[in-house]
Amino acid sequence: MSVETSKFTYFSRSTFITLPRTQRGVPLVLGGDPKGKTILYPHANHIIIRDIDNPLGCDIYTEHRTQTTCAKYSPNGFYIASADQYGKVRIWDATQPEHILKNEFQPIVGVITDLSWSPDSKRICAVGESRGKFAHVFNVDTGTSLGEIGGHSKKINSCDFSPNRPFRIVTGCEDKTVGVFVGPPFKFESYLDDHINFVQCVRFAGNGDFFASGGFDGKMFLYKTEDSSLVGEFGNATREEHIAAHKGGVYGVSWSPDGTKLLSASGDKTCKLWDVSTMTAISEFVMGKDIIDQQVSCLWQGEHLLSVSLAGFISYLDINNPSKPIQVLKGHNKSITSLMYLREKKELYTASHDGAVMYWNTDKGVCNNIKGRGHSNQIQGMAYNNAETIHTVSLDDTLKHINTETHKYVEFGTMKCDSPPKGIHSVKSGLTIVGCLTEIIVIYDTEAYKFPLDFESSCISVHSTSDDPLCDCEIALGGNDKKVHTFRYDQQLLEPRLTEEDIEDLLRQGKEPEDKYPIEFRKVSSEAESGYITAIKYSPNGFYIATANTNRKVMLYISETLELAHKHEWGFHRATVNCLAWNPNNLFVASGSLDTNIIIWDVQNPKVHVFIRNAHLQSQITQLEYLDELVLVSAGQDGNIKTWEIYVRP
Repeated sequence: MSVETSKFTYFSRSTFITLPRTQRGVPLVLGGDPKGKTILYPHANHIIIRDIDNPLGCDIYTEHRTQTTCAKYSPNGFYIASADQYGKVRIWDATQPEHILKNEFQPIVGVITDLSWSPDSKRICAVGESRGKFAHVFNVDTGTSLGEIGGHSKKINSCDFSPNRPFRIVTGCEDKTVGVFVGPPFKFESYLDDHINFVQCVRFAGNGDFFASGGFDGKMFLYKTEDSSLVGEFGNATREEHIAAHKGGVYGVSWSPDGTKLLSASGDKTCKLWDVSTMTAISEFVMGKDIIDQQVSCLWQGEHLLSVSLAGFISYLDINNPSKPIQVLKGHNKSITSLMYLREKKELYTASHDGAVMYWNTDKGVCNNIKGRGHSNQIQGMAYNNAETIHTVSLDDTLKHINTETHKYVEFGTMKCDSPPKGIHSVKSGLTIVGCLTEIIVIYDTEAYKFPLDFESSCISVHSTSDDPLCDCEIALGGNDKKVHTFRYDQQLLEPRLTEEDIEDLLRQGKEPEDKYPIEFRKVSSEAESGYITAIKYSPNGFYIATANTNRKVMLYISETLELAHKHEWGFHRATVNCLAWNPNNLFVASGSLDTNIIIWDVQNPKVHVFIRNAHLQSQITQLEYLDELVLVSAGQDGNIKTWEIYVRP
């Protein structure tokens, strides 16, 4: 996409797509293109269409108004049916980027957990949880009912259409049974009660001769389609007993294209490849040891064996080397709350609502996760003052450190904050400054100095052009009083006012010595803005301070006096402005908003600006950062990261 204005030309360069949003104890439903080229998965209100061979190739369907739960291609590949938690099913074009809507129906009133198309692409079965009705089969053109899928007493987790006539539908239910229905019109044929816990997944083989089930009891069963008779249980038999397929619940099963093998994914943190003829495991893929390594879905798509972990990571399994995946697609599956570019290493660091931190190669669009014991809550900010250490602060009220060589959290040095941190900044001198709700923390040479505030802060920015730690450093805070407060401290920053002898004398006299390392702040405050300040940023040269607020405004101040830099109102956003970023040349400032738009403002020509409309479709912009003078990166509540090239004509 390329857009031209009177002064700006911009285009979207790349999108680092979000991962599936997972939930512990809940299977994830993956959809596969009949041609074997793409996969479908839900994330928030969106359906993600992702190219398997080129993971950067993606598309996003954004027309649902509530959280999506699953999506499936029609067998002819022309349409996609997607469902949400309120029971809506939308059927839309899969061949064109506009994704024109064909039909929308509400087969049940409640969450839809799975969908399945009939092989002629004319019927859909939708199952889930509702008041007294857990499934429905309908015509995709008219919505006409094609029979009752009744008899189950609890939520149905899975369904599948047989590929051959007479059509059969199998269902997997939390009443521990597999249901079989024949039609159309569809009527009950039998219930299979071999499982002793919730049935989580049922799938037909491609030739329609068999279907398999997997449940939370760790068991997998194989049935003949013709009469629904049990063929046997998957597992490894010993002389004494039959060992279940998995030690944990089975979240998904998927057949090979030729129907001779079966792939399973389990909460025991493994996937297994099964020989259907012997019903024994051929290979076991051990995916890790942490809780986030539980496998919640799998899909055999052409030559690719895919599995999804609780963390949302998508693994490409290697049949020839079960000990190591061919590749693992990593990223975020929660809202991104912090973003930082490490220019020395050309690495982009992002952090999300769940405390996960990723580092990206922005040229290739690939990333990996920071290892070690990280934060347990939302990360509020990241900063670095050298290329070896990144400091992070979180709503768990701690400050931690990441080694950029090993890409791991440092085991020591965690610091506790007395109030929730709002942001963190580091400067060349080696100082790190944390802005908290009721205090400022200055960190230098492993020592931390805390200074209370007489107001509550909401955001922080710091500026210093010197490499000398004893030189002045400027701090700007946005206050909950709707004012900008700036502080500057002098060269006495780290010089003790009292000698050791003075302190000993005071202690002998029973007196408390004053702070050994006082900071003398010189404070300036602005007039109150029209809304609460949500973001604040010094320009790279320190001459300006830009702020964003809840009243849709971006304000520009001269940092020395906190006077407004111009009289023009930058108020073209339609909702709260969340974030700001300065171009390295000090001439432009970008703002991102709840209204999904990015605006680039011209400092020298305040009347000039450019919109990047719907920068993140149906998602607010949460973070912005310039990688260089031409490239802007944005992150959203949708978990996506986008890069934009922006050219300015003279």
